[in-house]
Amino acid sequence: MASTSGVNVAARPVLGDGLLNVKKAAGWTSHDVVAKLRNLLRGPRVGHAGTLDPAATGVLPVLIGRGTRIAEYLVDWDKEYRAVLRLGEATDTQDATGAVLSRSPTDALTLEAIRTVIERFRGRLTQVPPMYSAVKVGGVPLYKVARAGRTVEREPREVTIHDIEVLGIDGRDVSLRVVCSKGTYVRTLCADIGEALGVGGHLLALERRRVGPLTIERALTMEDIGSRLLRGRLADDVMPLDEALAALPALVVDEATSGRVLHGAPVSSRTVTWDARAGISGVAAGQTVRLKDPNGRLLALGKVGAAGVDQGAVASVSAAERMVSILKVLVDA
Repeated sequence: MASTSGVNVAARPVLGDGLLNVKKAAGWTSHDVVAKLRNLLRGPRVGHAGTLDPAATGVLPVLIGRGTRIAEYLVDWDKEYRAVLRLGEATDTQDATGAVLSRSPTDALTLEAIRTVIERFRGRLTQVPPMYSAVKVGGVPLYKVARAGRTVEREPREVTIHDIEVLGIDGRDVSLRVVCSKGTYVRTLCADIGEALGVGGHLLALERRRVGPLTIERALTMEDIGSRLLRGRLADDVMPLDEALAALPALVVDEATSGRVLHGAPVSSRTVTWDARAGISGVAAGQTVRLKDPNGRLLALGKVGAAGVDQGAVASVSAAERMVSILKVLVDA
């Protein structure tokens, strides 16, 4: 792993709760990044959202402080990758770390044929999770089963490839831009494309360029983080929770109701008002929302009851149906 030596661990600035956009280097696991940051920051809780394989590089969202409470609400973020697909070789891990299972000549493949097949992978499709993955079957991670030399049946999963583009071809290596939904395995995508072309294939290299609003251009290397920590500037790079959750509708509660929210008590949807900046007129039943105090401070995440929330009162629904339950309190009472 890279070194961030030289950081003065005795005096550390106070960081806000939120997200840190980390540029993971090859050879680091996502856990390595978290462990290093825990050692550097010495105080706030640290976690991550969206694991990257050790060989992959790029954007890793790191959760700081109360940011660790919102990981489950960030998993729906779309992701963008730059990938290199090597045609003509299939491996047991679907990437370059695995043993080669088969080799096939690729001389007969044309650029037009490659583009035509790749275009078929745009949109909704099903993927079978690779054996070398953290997906659990019967409570056991698949990679542990694979390392024991066994293969088990895996349930196909539906994913969405929002965009896929051929950036270039160098011999048997195809550079791709992929924008996809949560749960997409790019190495499985590469293996499936190779199979569809009749020659096999695997993921040779992978860089994650974007996770939701976090982009590679603004990501910090571990060296950047160490330097900014020394200069007392790292807090400037932490994305506040409210910004990270900006895609969720925002409702405002009055001062009296704020206390109930901070203690996790449900509140009536008739007591909320609208965040004028949100540009919404109603929230569907079951939707997750941000709850703010009159000063705009994010208090908690809530879930809207069966009646939904509308600007007009609905007298016919029960009190329980009009409640907003509290999912996560994000500040101290």
